Amino acid sequence: MLAFKRTLYILACGLLAGPLFSQADLFTFSGRVVDAATQQPIEFATVMMLTTLDDESLGGNTTDLEGRFALTANRSDIYFQVSFLGYETLEIREFEQNGRQVSLGDIALSVKGELLDEVVVEARRSQVTFELDKRVFNVGEDLSSTGASALEVLNNVPSVNVSIEGDISLRGSNGVQILINGKPSVLAADGGNALGTITADMIESIEVITNPSAKYEAEGTAGIINIVLKKDERRGLNGAVSVNTGTPHSHSVGLSLNRRSERFNLFSQLGVGYRELPNETESINRNLVDGSEVSAIGEEFRNEQFYNLVLGTDYYINDNNVLTISGNFAYEVEDQPSSFAFTQTDETGATIAEWTRTEETEATNPKWQYEAQYKRDFEDMENHSLLFSAVGSFFGKDQSSNFINQTVEGVDRDARQRTRTNFSEAENTFRLDYSRPISEKWSLETGALYTINDVTNDFAVENLIGNDWETDLSQTNIFEYSQDVLGVYGTIAYEGEQWGVKGGVRVENTDLETFLINTQETNDQNFTNLFPSAFVSYKLTEAISFQAGYSRRIDRPNLWDLNPFFNIRNNFNVRAGNPNLLPEFTDSYEVNSIFILGQVSLNVGIFHRYTTEVVDRITTFEDNVSLTRPFNIGTNATTGFELNGKLIVGRALVLNGDFNYNGFNRVGEFEEQSFDFSADQWSSRLNAKVQLDGDLDMELTGRYRSAVQTIQGRVSGNWMLDFGLRKSLFDGRGALNFSVRDIFATRIREIFVEQDDFSAYSFGLRGRFITLGFSYGFGKGDTMEYTGQRRRF
Repeated sequence: MLAFKRTLYILACGLLAGPLFSQADLFTFSGRVVDAATQQPIEFATVMMLTTLDDESLGGNTTDLEGRFALTANRSDIYFQVSFLGYETLEIREFEQNGRQVSLGDIALSVKGELLDEVVVEARRSQVTFELDKRVFNVGEDLSSTGASALEVLNNVPSVNVSIEGDISLRGSNGVQILINGKPSVLAADGGNALGTITADMIESIEVITNPSAKYEAEGTAGIINIVLKKDERRGLNGAVSVNTGTPHSHSVGLSLNRRSERFNLFSQLGVGYRELPNETESINRNLVDGSEVSAIGEEFRNEQFYNLVLGTDYYINDNNVLTISGNFAYEVEDQPSSFAFTQTDETGATIAEWTRTEETEATNPKWQYEAQYKRDFEDMENHSLLFSAVGSFFGKDQSSNFINQTVEGVDRDARQRTRTNFSEAENTFRLDYSRPISEKWSLETGALYTINDVTNDFAVENLIGNDWETDLSQTNIFEYSQDVLGVYGTIAYEGEQWGVKGGVRVENTDLETFLINTQETNDQNFTNLFPSAFVSYKLTEAISFQAGYSRRIDRPNLWDLNPFFNIRNNFNVRAGNPNLLPEFTDSYEVNSIFILGQVSLNVGIFHRYTTEVVDRITTFEDNVSLTRPFNIGTNATTGFELNGKLIVGRALVLNGDFNYNGFNRVGEFEEQSFDFSADQWSSRLNAKVQLDGDLDMELTGRYRSAVQTIQGRVSGNWMLDFGLRKSLFDGRGALNFSVRDIFATRIREIFVEQDDFSAYSFGLRGRFITLGFSYGFGKGDTMEYTGQRRRF
């Protein structure tokens, strides 16, 4: 309201100036505001007029796109204050005055801290604290004064890692949900690509939520990271352009623009590119009853041209009301060539048949997303707010595939198949959140969410019989999927100097329908569930904190687990969904502690999860064909230990590591077969960032994931090593990036299914990826990388 009243005051002064004073009585002051180092104009800088007698304000104005301003006054005994966020405020008390047209010339502002090289300053350092259901990383002056991007700030948060390529992980796991000011945003939708337009001095704090409270959707996630921006965001132009190339083919060009003014924040992103994703595969199916075997060695490709456009704006109606509207459109053109060499042998190992199977697939994928949000902050107290948002998305796929079998030796395997897919998915989410402090220590939160998800998948398989194409009715159908989720929640919290307690409950109703039109098969589910949560935190000192929490979560079957259609790329190793799946329910408990010891931050935690209706994949075997489908099988009790830490070794080296171990106990039965067993697994990650001379940064990241027992066999362990190099250019405006992902091509995934009457083996390797990119930030932005929109499938 203060800014609104001030604007009315200035407008009123301007309207009254005409009647009260003639032009002959007015003094006109003009000038241009520039950056002292670059001499570039500073737009939207504030220029205020004050009287020299009693410092009374006579109003002011902001500079235009060229940094220019003009002010009028009925007196000349005045001085000027010129300010802009991130710059030292400058007072101008002496200027030449000849007549009533006064030129102040170029006014040069210096960046804060620019002249402090010889001064020792005790700055507020970044630190991590517990706040009930989350860990909060408060961004200090050690980061906010460096001009770092949001990605660099995230990389200083314990438990969070950001690779040079911009991939964000939490506790060593990807799939993290990124929020900005507590809501989804297209600025965070593509794996952090647009986060380069948010700089450190705009960020107040970063919240890490590993066990979400009742305020958040009950749907299970790997975790939530919420970037909280300062209310006074830096104004002006932020922008970046990026060019990338790599092998296997990966080429893209991206442009991002962001302009902030007093009332508007306009942002946009445009990207085009081409990429290939090869995959080496091998499968072996053995019939342990008659000794026969079918094996296949092949290579799959997924090649894409992609186009992406993001447009949006934040409109600051006044100091207390903000309206956000944004949209994202993407279009992909796919080409998926693949080839397999098959061999079939008998019980003696003699070859019965050899043949090849090739695939030609073409697809187009249109995608779009919209977001509309209104937020109101009430004046009576801090954190008293109302938020309404509507977010919608659409994804379509129009795909056709041709498969050709050609006999090489032995039994005739010649055949031709083709498939057609017409797919569409529309999802709309409407959300209302209200928070109100009751007192300085007590607060309430409440809200509601409604999500509508509608899917149609028209899938057909045809075989060439003679000269005619005949539909395979056993594999052809139209699958319709509809899921509506309505949720309401309420929480109450107490936060004292040392202790904090928070409790809440969420109620969600799920209405799920699946319908196979051709065969008239339906699966309708409607269930209502309670999801309580409770948290307690204790801060022993500023450097030592403890936190304990409980929440109940749900993991609803996703579309592709429900979709019954087969993937017949390798028609001897088939995967399909199960439309009769039920959701998993998990009770999650965890206790965490955090220690900040100088340049060392350490997080130690233990957790326990108990899950019912566990979804596991069961492989069945018939005529040397393995079919893998998901089913609900029993319970899983998991107890684990987590350790992650960060060590800053001087200014040149930062070490960041994670270790996660858990043991689990599976209890379940499927078709009168018991799957009771106990096992364990562990994973680790060590990341080293080295700052070299010449504005050169090097990064090495090693990962290891142990082997793990499954209900029918095991999955092998694997390790990988990534390398990255970043050269800063043009005083930090530009950057040259070079990275090698999986240097030694060791990220191999092997699945062994071992049963009494058959065994099935599958192997997959993505291989080594090498990329080179250049990015340049202009205006007041920071350089960023654009790598294209993240894959949907």
